[in-house]
Amino acid sequence: MQFRKADISDIPVIQQIAEKAWRPTYGHILSEEQTMYMLDLMYSSEVLQKQMDSNIEFYLAVGEHQPLGYFSFEITEPEQMKLHKIYLDPDHKSKGTGSQIIEFVKQYALQAGVKNLELNVNKYNSAVQFYEKLGFTRAKEMVLDIGNGYVMDDFVMQLNLAPTQ
Repeated sequence: MQFRKADISDIPVIQQIAEKAWRPTYGHILSEEQTMYMLDLMYSSEVLQKQMDSNIEFYLAVGEHQPLGYFSFEITEPEQMKLHKIYLDPDHKSKGTGSQIIEFVKQYALQAGVKNLELNVNKYNSAVQFYEKLGFTRAKEMVLDIGNGYVMDDFVMQLNLAPTQ
C-alpha cells in the first residue's frame, strides 16, 4: 500500500469513498436524512476544494492501483495535529489499512515536531475501540451543533507522541 497526497482532481474519488463508507459506518447511529445532510455539508466539491486550499492535507491510501481510503489532517498549533478524516472503502476494512494510515500520520507528525495528535469520533462509532487499541485516549466529550437540528456527539481522542522520560 502507498499513500499519495490528494489534490483537487481526486475530489470525486474522495466523494465516492465517503458515499460508500458512511452508511455502513453511521447507518445504526444517524438517520438517512442526517447522513445526507452531513455528506453534503462536508463533502461537496466546494468544501473539499476549500479545505485542500487551506492547511488541511488530504491523502489517498492506494493498493494495487485502486484507492482503498482517504484521510486528512492539519497542524493546528506548533505541536498539535488534528486528524480530520479517515475513511476506508468498506471492502478494505479490517485488513490493516487503518493501522497503516495511523502509523503514516504519526510519522508525519513526528517529523513535523508534533507532540499531540487529536481527532473527533462519534461516541457510538466502533472506531472508538480501534483508536484505543492504537493508544488514543478519550480526552473529552463534545456535542457540536452542525445546523438543521443535527449535532455531532463525539469523543475528542488524543495520542501523546512526545517521548516518555
